[in-house]
Amino acid sequence: MKIILSRKGFDAATGGVPSPIFPDGTMRSLPIPETLHNGHTRRYGDVQLGSEPLAKVVQDLKGRWNGQPIDSHSLVHLDPDLDIQSIDRMPGWKPMFGQTGAAESHLQNQKVGKGDVFLFYGWFREVEQVKGVYRYVPNSPDRHVLFGWLQVEARYSSDDWQSFPNWMLGHPHCQSSKRNQLDSVYVSTATLEWNALCPLAPSGDRPGAGLFHQFRPELALTAPGYTRSYWQLPEWFHPQNRRSTLSYHANLSRWSLQTGSSLLKTVGRGQEFVLNCEDYPEAIGWLEDLLMLKRFGSQGSLGM
Repeated sequence: MKIILSRKGFDAATGGVPSPIFPDGTMRSLPIPETLHNGHTRRYGDVQLGSEPLAKVVQDLKGRWNGQPIDSHSLVHLDPDLDIQSIDRMPGWKPMFGQTGAAESHLQNQKVGKGDVFLFYGWFREVEQVKGVYRYVPNSPDRHVLFGWLQVEARYSSDDWQSFPNWMLGHPHCQSSKRNQLDSVYVSTATLEWNALCPLAPSGDRPGAGLFHQFRPELALTAPGYTRSYWQLPEWFHPQNRRSTLSYHANLSRWSLQTGSSLLKTVGRGQEFVLNCEDYPEAIGWLEDLLMLKRFGSQGSLGM
């Protein structure tokens, strides 16, 4: 099994501002703008972000694209699509995630497929509401934070577009403009195949994809007191004397051991960092602990 740390949501170039951690500790990733329009394309005004309209949050926080403010009429690239309640759904809908180009080529080269687990992370910062308007808390830290997961049931290639179920057709990576390109959509399992992760753990009691709605320290990747590209990971992540490394991070100079943890200076390039659990068996328990956080405040995208 493989774990993929997958960077998604607003960044400095696309959206231009961090996703919010709200005053009550809930958090939501802001989806990036869409560049292509067809009959299935959604707008920011169509999407609900938990209890708030997505467009209001993005406008309050001054999200921008190509130098222009993002508003309710701007096209949205709703991916990864993990929350059944964010828009109207067709019967049979499942959470899914699309990737294309060099990042998709990397996933295929790493042989990512059925049973592997994506952990989605993004750029987050605390916000407050003043006179009904959201703004960033002054001097609050910028952090990379895990916000969701998806265990792969199947991968659909753009070459196989005729086999797409109807409920997939609204996804941005299923549009006609993507056909015959290197583009894939990863669809989630209905529930986690937990026995594949830990033979002693029960299976079928957690959704195969979902959101960590509530911020918890365990979900923060960024090391305290560092810029967001420096991650504090469990000590066993260090690749010394391992057969493989977290992909894109084979250079040992990027790693340093600290008391009980590893500090990693992450690369600027790449969206998908792949870890092979055969070489890092400790990752299974780490993943189990992360996904059990839903018992303490996160919810799966299937309403569990």
